[in-house]
Amino acid sequence: MEHQLFDSIVGVLRSISKARKPARRVFGDDDIVKVFYWGVIHDRPMSWACQRHNWPCQERRRRLPSPATMSRGLRRKSVRALLDALEQRVVAPQQPGLLWLIDGKPLPISGCSKDRQAGYGRAANCKAKGYKIHAIIGIDGAIATWRIAPMNKDERVMAERMLATAPIQGYVVGDSNYDSNKVHKVCDARGDLQLVTRRRYGKYRRLGHRKQSLGRLRSILLVESPRSDGFGAYLLHERDTIERCFARLTNWGGSLTCLPPWVRTHRRVHRWVQAKLVLTALKPSSHIRTYVA
Repeated sequence: MEHQLFDSIVGVLRSISKARKPARRVFGDDDIVKVFYWGVIHDRPMSWACQRHNWPCQERRRRLPSPATMSRGLRRKSVRALLDALEQRVVAPQQPGLLWLIDGKPLPISGCSKDRQAGYGRAANCKAKGYKIHAIIGIDGAIATWRIAPMNKDERVMAERMLATAPIQGYVVGDSNYDSNKVHKVCDARGDLQLVTRRRYGKYRRLGHRKQSLGRLRSILLVESPRSDGFGAYLLHERDTIERCFARLTNWGGSLTCLPPWVRTHRRVHRWVQAKLVLTALKPSSHIRTYVA
């Protein structure tokens, strides 16, 4: 499976990378990205991927960068641009849609970690330390936009940032935690988005004396009114699709579960999660199967 995934990465790189290697550099951007993905595919650190005996026999004649060269190379602007282009080619939606789902998935780390950029906040039915991936996903599993934030960052704040710039239109469905006037106002300002959620404190409570955004009033009418012909109930029923999308990130060998010990600070976590999203998207398209030993 690892070799098939790596061949898929190499194939995509050949189709998007046209830049030549500068004469003063021994390793080009493609070389840095390939070594990085070789380590991510095997869930190993960069120091492991830089050792020749950890590569297939037919690849051991190639010259490999040192861990220090990898660290400098991954911080290059051109390498970051190549990683983003690889993600855009594989993960981004290939066709426009009208139904989108928004949610967050916790990425816990050890409570003994000294990572100052990680946060301690609410995870799945517990408290944990780490980060969280916030994503807007299409009904077909394509990821329109995503961001990494500390665990204690409010999901509604991240939703405001993503919805303000996401290249989407139509309906965005979330759980009751996203029932916020501020989030609805972001969608209202765009004019082509409608956030649909259940009310945070139940449908039998009144709206109070504060002014409600038009988007929130439309969401309440869509979900609670019997005149909506069940369309709001259908949208809320489809919200579970994002749970299955997050499950696909974790239910195969080499997938995105908790963060390994060598993936700390926001920059490394973002790069690691980005690679896992690309690999998860390539796996079904390449008809790759995993087997239990």
